[in-house]
Amino acid sequence: MKKFLLNPWLSLITLTILLTIRFIDFSFVESIRLRYFDQLITSQPQTTIPVNVVNIDEAALDKYGQFPFPRKIYAEIIEELYARNAGIVVFNVMMPVPDRFNGDSVLAKTMIQNPVILPSLGSVKGKNNPRNPGVSVIGNDPNGRVVEFPGMIANTAKLESSAIGVGIVNTFPEVDGVVRRTPLVILSNNILYPSLALETLRVDAGDTSFQIKIGDVGVEALRIPKFGKITTDSLSRVWIDWSQTPKQFSLSDLPKDFNDEIVIVGLSAAGLVNPVATSKGEIWPQDLQAATLGTMLSGTTIQRPIWADDAELLIILISCIVMIFLSRWTYGFIPVILFIVSSHWIATYVFHNYHYLVDVTFFVIGTVLVYVHAYTVKFLSEYFQKQEIRKQFSTYLSPDMVAKLIKDPTLLHLGGTEKELTIQFTDVRGFTSISEHYGKDVQGLTKIMNRYMTAMTKKILENDGTLDKFIGDATMAFWNAPIDETQHCKDAVKASLEMIDSLKEFNAEIAKEGTPPFGMGVGLNTGVVVVGNMGSEQRFDYTCLGDAVNLASRLEGQSKNYGVGIVLGPITAERLGDHYFTLELDTIAVKGKKEGVTIFTVFRNPDNPIILQEWKQAKEHHNLMLEYYRKQQWDKARQMTKDLMKEFDGKMYHSYELWLERIELMEARNLPSDWDGTYVALSK
Repeated sequence: MKKFLLNPWLSLITLTILLTIRFIDFSFVESIRLRYFDQLITSQPQTTIPVNVVNIDEAALDKYGQFPFPRKIYAEIIEELYARNAGIVVFNVMMPVPDRFNGDSVLAKTMIQNPVILPSLGSVKGKNNPRNPGVSVIGNDPNGRVVEFPGMIANTAKLESSAIGVGIVNTFPEVDGVVRRTPLVILSNNILYPSLALETLRVDAGDTSFQIKIGDVGVEALRIPKFGKITTDSLSRVWIDWSQTPKQFSLSDLPKDFNDEIVIVGLSAAGLVNPVATSKGEIWPQDLQAATLGTMLSGTTIQRPIWADDAELLIILISCIVMIFLSRWTYGFIPVILFIVSSHWIATYVFHNYHYLVDVTFFVIGTVLVYVHAYTVKFLSEYFQKQEIRKQFSTYLSPDMVAKLIKDPTLLHLGGTEKELTIQFTDVRGFTSISEHYGKDVQGLTKIMNRYMTAMTKKILENDGTLDKFIGDATMAFWNAPIDETQHCKDAVKASLEMIDSLKEFNAEIAKEGTPPFGMGVGLNTGVVVVGNMGSEQRFDYTCLGDAVNLASRLEGQSKNYGVGIVLGPITAERLGDHYFTLELDTIAVKGKKEGVTIFTVFRNPDNPIILQEWKQAKEHHNLMLEYYRKQQWDKARQMTKDLMKEFDGKMYHSYELWLERIELMEARNLPSDWDGTYVALSK
């Protein structure tokens, strides 16, 4: 039982429980996530939008008397707003019953002369006949695919028909009662109705209708032809950008000029209307409509991508497994703190730059809990292990040796295990000229080599590589040990490319000092080797042995013969997929080998997709050149090689020069007709 409880992988049970909770997504989990989104959305700087909110507040009641005002006063208010150069008036006051002062006709006439948008309300029961909106539906039946209400509460028929537009004003709180998203359309009695904000945008754009495309799972596209596409979720909801701030005025204190901007009139006097709970606190309904309208006008598209939940589950899984590994080799909570800080920074960066809502709350909770579990197991396991070592060895080893064994119990074991690694060898090109430059100044040569090695090994370590050893001016490194890495081929290639970049920077620095430039060849090969602590009882190293190691060394030696910086073995190249751009170089039997192996070189993919497509087409020509070469069609191979010299931004120019020499050499050998195309290397 003790061994079971101290198994570090027992923390996977904790991870499984956490993933299950997140997958089920209980309401308390969703509530925490939404609160985090509130923090992201409300952290944006405020932006003033061309929308004005006119509040019927206490001062307005003092001016006009008790509420509701007679409809004739509403007409006067609308006329005054247009007299002050309002662009379009949204009168966010429901009027489902006739005016007790018989002012409906006056208001209707005013609304015909001065365009006004009125609100409507989705409800369990309907009242009056709602205005039939202009909408063009493409695709599936919207029933069951958008928010639906059995009935609609509309304004009186006279007012409804006199308005230039009518939009719904329903609020749709989240699980915690807070409004963060609002649908732009609802369905009632098989008719789609726009929200007040969407209807305002339609009228302001001068369109007669809006268009909506319904797919199998809901809304796929929503647009106002003269305004453009509006991105929503499948229920037609948009996340409200609370940074979009309207200008606020009291009905009793209006500005002289609204500058042809939208004006939304709404209630804010105490007791007339309930405020709406939102991410930024309680606000009045007209402010909610203004913020929604501002969100669409600004083009802001806050999204919770459909892949977000799956991606977050995967990231939690990966991070927690990483935490389990880290708990075996690190001490303290610095890794967890770094994870927490970096995850919040990433989520903030992604939101402010791409407006994607990414949840890190459960990631943080899960990472901390799994790490605490794994770290506690590590602590207890090491404590009992050290006590066992002290008990077993204190009687016949020196206290110093016992202390070392207690500090690192793995020193007890020699030997290794079979494992697939990606092995890298590098070597300096032009070392002779560099050595001659320093002459008898051995200290100077040592310093420049140390600077070179520092710049190169930094990239190995940054990309999770294991630096095995320095061999004169060469290095050996490998990936996927001691820590398992599923992407070790890509990491090794990434490190190699960055090493070449660092070499350019290094050469630029030493050129100012008058030092000849360094060249470098890199060989990368992937295969199963033996890795572990190897050596004698007195001295040993953590290294690897095997045929794949020898081949990696030989490939590095061939980089000069093929005029490229990096030579890859076949498995390494295959594992890269489309992540990097690879080119087959040749099929070669390296020195000491009888069987041929296909080798490749690698570059980063161009950022420009057009150039990438050109590279891919050139790659087809390159492969055709190799085919001609292997079929001993020397003239065709020679011509294609010349044609290719200008391709790949000149990165293969020197290589193709060497290929022209190779073609001349092989043509002169009078090869047998059944030659398989394998080139037998005579040098390392």
